[in-house]
Amino acid sequence: MLFLSISLFFISEINSQSLNGKKLLEKAISYHDPYSKWNSFNSSFNVTMESPKRPIRKSKIELNLPSSFFRLKVNQNENIIVSTLTKDKCILSFNGEENFTDEIKKEYRLNCERATVLKDYYTYLYGLPMKLKDPGTIIDPIVQKTIIDGVEYYVLKATYDESVGNDTWYFFFDQNTYALKQYQFFHDESKNDGEYILLEDELEVNGIKMPKNRSWYFNSNDQFLGTDKLSIN
Repeated sequence: MLFLSISLFFISEINSQSLNGKKLLEKAISYHDPYSKWNSFNSSFNVTMESPKRPIRKSKIELNLPSSFFRLKVNQNENIIVSTLTKDKCILSFNGEENFTDEIKKEYRLNCERATVLKDYYTYLYGLPMKLKDPGTIIDPIVQKTIIDGVEYYVLKATYDESVGNDTWYFFFDQNTYALKQYQFFHDESKNDGEYILLEDELEVNGIKMPKNRSWYFNSNDQFLGTDKLSIN
């Protein structure tokens, strides 16, 4: 699938009085989190990552936002890797052992900094679009419309304070339901770097409508990177 030849082409802007960036975000959040459960999210879900020329990786994510608790259990190369983060602790284990060699630590990137990155990664991507209300997020007030493969979407642009990040994100919403259907990010938009992500189907987790399948592609050449498949079994 060509994503607009990976260059965004907006066909029009929306009248700000009818729909601006904040209004679109609120409508999208109402769709994905109709009972306002995200801030009290306390549940678990599974993600199976399938990538070309790489073994399947299965992960279980446990997330308790009110308690600042995160646990990631990964089955990789027949090994079990567990990273647990609380407000003041970081616990890492490899096949049930908290003491492991430097070689294992390096090969599997077992460190607390990496665990924090993964926490932010899973919380952000499976917390969209609610996470776009986090401090430091800059929502463009102008809503665009664009057409991809014959389907017209509302497009929301988000950037971030320097203390948060430097990427530029575009989020594509269904014009009838306001469901999040695709998103795209650039590290440097002038270089057409970064990736775009196509969302397919939904699964309800703790009252939140999350994307069931997320497929990743490079912006630069449409190269397929992999698919993340969500489950709760």
